[in-house]
Amino acid sequence: MRHVIAVGGGRGGVGKSILAINLGVYLAQLGRAVALVDADPTGAELHTHLGLELPSGAVQAEDAVDDSLTPLPTPVPGLLLVPQLYGQGSTVPLRPGRKPRWARRLRQMEVDYVILDLGAGTAPASLDLFLSADLGLCVSTPEPPSVEASYRFIRALYQRRVRRSLVRDSFKLRLVERTQAELPPLPTPLELVRALARYDTKLAELAADELTRLRPRLVMNGVRLRTDADLGSAMGEMSEKYLGVSLDYVGNIEQDDSVWLSVVRKRPLLIDSPTSKSARNLERVARRVLALATMREPERPRPLISLGPQDRTLYDLLGTSRGATDEELRRAYKRQREIYQSGSLPLTSLLTEEELRREQTQLEEAYDTLLDPLRRRSYDLSTFTDDESDAPQRSPAMDSALAAERAMLRQELARELSAETEFTGKLLAKVREAQGIELEEIAGHTKISLMHLRAIEAEEYRELPAMVYTRGFVQQVAKYLKLDPAQVARTYLRRLREWRLANGEQP
Repeated sequence: MRHVIAVGGGRGGVGKSILAINLGVYLAQLGRAVALVDADPTGAELHTHLGLELPSGAVQAEDAVDDSLTPLPTPVPGLLLVPQLYGQGSTVPLRPGRKPRWARRLRQMEVDYVILDLGAGTAPASLDLFLSADLGLCVSTPEPPSVEASYRFIRALYQRRVRRSLVRDSFKLRLVERTQAELPPLPTPLELVRALARYDTKLAELAADELTRLRPRLVMNGVRLRTDADLGSAMGEMSEKYLGVSLDYVGNIEQDDSVWLSVVRKRPLLIDSPTSKSARNLERVARRVLALATMREPERPRPLISLGPQDRTLYDLLGTSRGATDEELRRAYKRQREIYQSGSLPLTSLLTEEELRREQTQLEEAYDTLLDPLRRRSYDLSTFTDDESDAPQRSPAMDSALAAERAMLRQELARELSAETEFTGKLLAKVREAQGIELEEIAGHTKISLMHLRAIEAEEYRELPAMVYTRGFVQQVAKYLKLDPAQVARTYLRRLREWRLANGEQP
């Protein structure tokens, strides 16, 4: 089954091309046939990242480019490149497809995956290609202009989707245009749905249905701080709350000089520096993308058209549920307070200063009410019915990308694990990730230092203690992961002994 993956976003220079290229390299290294398509309207560049020379000469006829997607071989086995080309006397490239049939031809290529690098901006052709893909990745960086551009890209994406759905109904399309004329430019999807509901309920329901089908994924690049890594989850929550769009967070890529060096050397990062931090981050993002592309997801429920800030409960304001303990409420309040501070990155362009102050006041009220047992009891009795279910809240740590990755890992482990399995550090990490367990959790339970746990998974044997201590560490990790401690210790320590003997150390 052929899959089309689009990489786009609102702002240039955030790493879309690097993500697209290395995603293609990762899939090609797994034995897939991959076509990387340079569809950036600002110009050709992917061939330079791969160290390729474009064919000399210009294309005379634009139709020749739109109708023929002739890929070029690259230095990476299994990875092909469809480059940008220019017409005679033209100063702009002839892509992305100026004719609708160009997008359809992507599905006819003899490859397993087609990866589109759409570049920056919200041009109609780029939005159409993003919407027609099986999976769309929006790349951002932890900077206010980039965050604002990402939200603007989502608004434009929804507006384009609604127009595409009504292309055969001119009356409803004119009604949408009339409604948009009464709203600010690029209104939020929720604003548009509510405004349409005043004129035509059926049309508003159709627009709400399109909202449930819009599901871009977010990748945060250039991460330096822990707050930068948490920004993706916070943007997902704010997007769903204020835009009505489920922006699932796929992962982050750390700021690393190895990325810059790989661009200078004209080699993909996963080939030029596969052991760097950013390369490991890219691999994890690619693994989650692969899981999302190959697994079917449940449909989102349609949002309530009348849903507004006044409809949120105090638990919604804190981002928690009715069953939360006092400690969970404190942690949730601390997290929300960090998001709703002045100059907050996740709220860039979403709220005015007046709206932000109103949200801060409501947050303080929710915290004070729910931390008081009597006031909380009274609030629950007045707000919820006895038979009302306690709907689980969206967890920033457990989105669809992470769930798909874990499901894929469990399927792979079911085939890999047996009585003869040789356990490596990489396999132990895979088992841990499939179970959704963090190293900090294992360290807290077993009292093994994080340094030693990381060394076990990375097989950094020089960082491990004497054999007798390492044996105990490995056995405790195996027990926590519900593996056979004897088999894990025997196979892992065999590799450790061989390495120490080869390096002239005592086994």
